[in-house]
Amino acid sequence: MTEEHEPGTPLLLIISGPSGVGKTTITRAIGAAFEDAHISVSLTTRAKGPNEIEGVDYHFVDEDAFQRRLDEPGEAGLGAFLEHAGVYGRRYGTLREPVERGLREGRLVILEIDVQGARQVRARYPNTYAIFILPPSDDALLQRLRDRRRDPEDVIKRRFAAAQREMRDAHEGDTYDAFIVNDDLGHAIEEALRLVRQRRGAASSSTHRA
Repeated sequence: MTEEHEPGTPLLLIISGPSGVGKTTITRAIGAAFEDAHISVSLTTRAKGPNEIEGVDYHFVDEDAFQRRLDEPGEAGLGAFLEHAGVYGRRYGTLREPVERGLREGRLVILEIDVQGARQVRARYPNTYAIFILPPSDDALLQRLRDRRRDPEDVIKRRFAAAQREMRDAHEGDTYDAFIVNDDLGHAIEEALRLVRQRRGAASSSTHRA
């Protein structure tokens, strides 16, 4: 069931969290709940996974194509991107133009990006609303990474170490407005929806007062 919103109240929403925490499922649930939602699809230089879909999960490009977008006219060091980052030797980036177009249209624009990308975006869009998804425990996260059966044990351990660093980094500074512990997926989705509705309502009230 989709929801309507007060027209002219755009919101840039960031969803972050470590690998295996369920952030993609939560992001898609939010996107399905709001009829005006636009989920940004990042570019990446990594190989497409067996169950991934081009243009839905990512735009899969080679290094040359990614670099060409980075070399386009735009803010120094960003080119056509709003943010970009290197992870495990692969590159990821959010194109600026679709995000800006969505905001001009008064839409809910959702970015599923990591902590370093979130910091880049918030530096440019201070009114962004950012949610970080946490696992119920380190042990639960490690088990989820194993249950996905995507990676060998050495890769799982590397991802787990990176996840621990990302969770520590997420608590530093004021990048994130809210943290949700995903100990039950249904409850986590409902909490995320509640927070987004609340933020959009506040933005709408602020717009009318102005």
